[in-house]
Amino acid sequence: MPLRLGFDLDGVLADMNTALVREARRLFPDAELHSTSVPTSPAPNPEGVDAGDPADVPSTPLALTPRQERQLWDAVKRIENFWETLHETEPGIVARLADIARARRWEVMFMTSRPRTAGDIVQVQSQRWLSRLGFEYPSLFVVTGSRGRIAASLDLDVVVDDRPENCLDVALDSKARAILIWRSAEGGVPASARRLGIGGVPTVSACLELLVEADDPAAGPASLVDRLRRLLRLKSPSTEQARA
Repeated sequence: MPLRLGFDLDGVLADMNTALVREARRLFPDAELHSTSVPTSPAPNPEGVDAGDPADVPSTPLALTPRQERQLWDAVKRIENFWETLHETEPGIVARLADIARARRWEVMFMTSRPRTAGDIVQVQSQRWLSRLGFEYPSLFVVTGSRGRIAASLDLDVVVDDRPENCLDVALDSKARAILIWRSAEGGVPASARRLGIGGVPTVSACLELLVEADDPAAGPASLVDRLRRLLRLKSPSTEQARA
């Protein structure tokens, strides 16, 4: 059976942070801003148009006041097709994922909670972005609620996300294995995540290497879950319970 994989977009494949910092610097030139993401090739600089309908927005990693954050997202939602302007988090990572998925016959689904912006709907913007970067015919879902219940309904084997809370949802509400993209240089993967069998890797490239190794038919009789646990250096649940 081919692996069924779910990939989050922002923070995993798409560098939303750099785009937000760029817009925040325009709005608040005196604020102290920084980005922990890695900028890659230049992105277009669209001009703002009328705002779309209000929508819930994700939190940002910027040192902004709540009022400034609302102003930032109001400005972002006025940018036509904003989600097509983002960089990749790692150069060429979308095309690499596409190539590996095609070669290994993986079924890949993309998930995002992006708010609406001016221009086309989020799904279309996101699909065009993935296609332009090398992933043809992407299957993409704009979702709300527990990523775990979504993973269960889609019968996913693995979900790759950069938010510990989403990975915890996957671990609690589905049979899928969650892999956390943990780019922070400070500290390690949260202990609560590791206790639930959630392992962290620093890059999507490292995640793909791990998945290829776990999916190797010559890897022996162990299940995919057991192989991933070993590769992520996670203790078995029974060991964790015994220590507790």
